Amino acid sequence: MRDADVSGETVGARLLEWYDAHARVMPWRVPPEDKLAGVRPDPYRVWLSEVMLQQTTVAAVRAYFRRFTERWPTVADLAAAADGEVMAEWAGLGYYARARNLLACARAVVRDHGGVFPTSREGLLTLPGIGPYTAAAIAAIAYDEPAVVVDGNVERVVARLFAVEVPMPAAKPELVRLAARLTPEARPGDYAQAMMDLGATICTPRNPACVICPLTPDCAARQAGIAAQLPRKTPKPAKPVRQGVVWIARRPDGALLLERRADKGLLGGMLGFPGDGWDGAGGPAPLAAEWREAGEVRHTFTHFHLILRVLLAETSAPAARGSYRTMPEFHPSDLPTLMRKAHDLALAVIPSR
Repeated sequence: MRDADVSGETVGARLLEWYDAHARVMPWRVPPEDKLAGVRPDPYRVWLSEVMLQQTTVAAVRAYFRRFTERWPTVADLAAAADGEVMAEWAGLGYYARARNLLACARAVVRDHGGVFPTSREGLLTLPGIGPYTAAAIAAIAYDEPAVVVDGNVERVVARLFAVEVPMPAAKPELVRLAARLTPEARPGDYAQAMMDLGATICTPRNPACVICPLTPDCAARQAGIAAQLPRKTPKPAKPVRQGVVWIARRPDGALLLERRADKGLLGGMLGFPGDGWDGAGGPAPLAAEWREAGEVRHTFTHFHLILRVLLAETSAPAARGSYRTMPEFHPSDLPTLMRKAHDLALAVIPSR
């Protein structure tokens, strides 16, 4: 690792000059020219985007962000929204605990802070669902606090810049220390976004475009010929495979049997079809019926792969769990991705009426 030879002042100047010319256009971002003209970022939009972007790509988030901000343009609007409506809008983004935390945070901002987000990293950390990274990102981008913002893109840039060869995740504390050395007092919000953009568009995981990178003269990994190999990673253990069952019952009028899942656990707070115990929350079939096999769907969660048998029945019998719903009360887009897969498979076997 080369530490002393990398100048934070030089890196910051080069990076900001590059960002001013090449910043990505984002629906939640104030462009650098507008920022320099005095336009201030909306902390609500910064916060919402950061929560949505956790473990999700920019491409996937854009449409969700636009829908959320059109429907709930302020944090007070979101705080007043019904839980089910927000969970339905979130369906498909995954990691559903984020949606529950989103509501809890919005309500805390309105209830405890008069609808105004705290202006410091420390204040932001007191809000539900906001951890160290998100607090630093909001503080830097919305309020220009020189907070140290380190996401996966920044880790990669810093690991290469200083040629840190300790594998992840053990290298994280050192990467944060080095990132703090580089974080400037001037324009820290633009600098944080510039680091993210650099990692997303040039200093990419595979085949980094070093020949057009503004930091090539400072990059120790480039000089050593190992940029594409960093950051090194400790091999991950193979994910276990779980198996389970989901029951899809439909009445003659087309209504489907659905249940709202418990707030905690997998797919917490989301609508879904009754299932067995693959997630620790299910049980026996929701009603006695002539169930038939429709096939299976596969889905990968953070910690395991799931193979789910889909059983179908057309019945008018009352159910021990859940309730029957018809459109427009229910729409398939309200379902999380796993349940939409099961729904689509069911339609292939029992066409919609």
